[in-house]
Amino acid sequence: MSRIAAARSSLRPSWAGRNYSLLTAAAVVTNLGSQGALIAAAFAVLQSGGDSTDVGVVAAARTLPLVLFLLVAGAVADRLPRHRVMVAANALSCVSQAVFGALVVTGNARLWEMVLLTALGGTGLAFFSPASEGMLMASVSGAQASRAFAVYRMAQNGAGIGGAALGGALVAVLGPGWVLVVDAVCFAVAAALRGLLQLDLSGPRDAAGSMLAQLREGWREFIGRPWLWSIVAQFSIVVAVVGAAESVYGPLVARDELGGAGPWGLALGAFGVGTVGGALLMVRWKPRRLLFAGTLCVFPLAMPSAALAVPLPVGPLAVVMFVSGVCIEVFGVAWVTTMHQEIPEEMFSRVSSYDWLGSIGLLPLATAVAGPAERAFGRSTALWSCAALVVLTTAAVLFVPDVRRLTRRTHEPAATPAAHPPPTTGMLAPEHTPTEPDPALPGEEPAVSGARRAGPADAGEPSGAAGRPPGTRT
Repeated sequence: MSRIAAARSSLRPSWAGRNYSLLTAAAVVTNLGSQGALIAAAFAVLQSGGDSTDVGVVAAARTLPLVLFLLVAGAVADRLPRHRVMVAANALSCVSQAVFGALVVTGNARLWEMVLLTALGGTGLAFFSPASEGMLMASVSGAQASRAFAVYRMAQNGAGIGGAALGGALVAVLGPGWVLVVDAVCFAVAAALRGLLQLDLSGPRDAAGSMLAQLREGWREFIGRPWLWSIVAQFSIVVAVVGAAESVYGPLVARDELGGAGPWGLALGAFGVGTVGGALLMVRWKPRRLLFAGTLCVFPLAMPSAALAVPLPVGPLAVVMFVSGVCIEVFGVAWVTTMHQEIPEEMFSRVSSYDWLGSIGLLPLATAVAGPAERAFGRSTALWSCAALVVLTTAAVLFVPDVRRLTRRTHEPAATPAAHPPPTTGMLAPEHTPTEPDPALPGEEPAVSGARRAGPADAGEPSGAAGRPPGTRT
């Protein structure tokens, strides 16, 4: 057995220990199921006789619990062992998807049931997201944080490619119910993998003081960094309009113009291929001005909405989705690296919860009004408006000096709290090396904010809110 373990270890990079491998494997499994389930949920509503408004209501039900519970979830993740919070959240998502799938398979799913079960899955995601932000980078040394996240995202998004393409095909062949059942199984497997994490739980957690006091501390940390709150404000718009375009209008355009769920799954699969390409790029490329390079890559996120407005045939649409996937992944890795360098570990889940809340706060409203907006203004006008808002908000955030000037450091020991900023505000603190003696078996999790910045409405495996619009951010 020791020889087998040694052989397996030799196949991994020196910085990729057991915990990193388990977290990556769990993310791959979850993404395989979740990307297909996003397609299945929309077509389950349409199959039951629903229209664009009903699709939007179900999509809103997925994200509304994020708005309601994220702040509490962030405080909980800073008080309790984060991996246990993640396992419990995965279990809740497993149950909700299993029941949802069973109702659809038997032909008994009603709209209110689909809304309720989707909301339960969204509640699981609300508690999973802030807890997950602090786990991955705890399993590698600080010097390898950027590369580790890029490799992680590459594996995750590679699974998303297969999940989206396979999910679209299975919806067309077997129906949406069975795809939802498969997603439930994937959540169960992911929970089991995360339950195997080896963590030293003897270290103290930040449980002192009331939860309200802790949330106030997190707010001061968040609002004290202009680059942070300005990009989160930008993504509150970007996530909302991209989410509406891809969760509501995309399936409708696919049904009416492209031939159904299969072509839409192919387009989402092309997006996944693009994110893998972006992750490969970021394994090698380390831009000095992290946020400036990342923000420039947000502009192409307007292209999918424009392509659906035309609408383009499935081939050109897939190309557009590929390019947007590359670009959002560049932004996502840059954002995660910045957060890892700048935010103190003990504050990370709370800051991450404000990041997530600000970024997805408008998403339920956007998806809920997408159907009425289509009827009032027409689908094409609504989609062109989505594209314009992405361009305008991204241009606006470039007026924030720190977004243009913050640079990657390589010799700074640790993140600096916002209350005591470094003398040079135009520089980012470097990727710090954690003090744990064995980064593969951490006691406390240095944090990382998601690449939110990454894949289409990532219902199962978030990677940071500001970095990942539903449908783009990841």
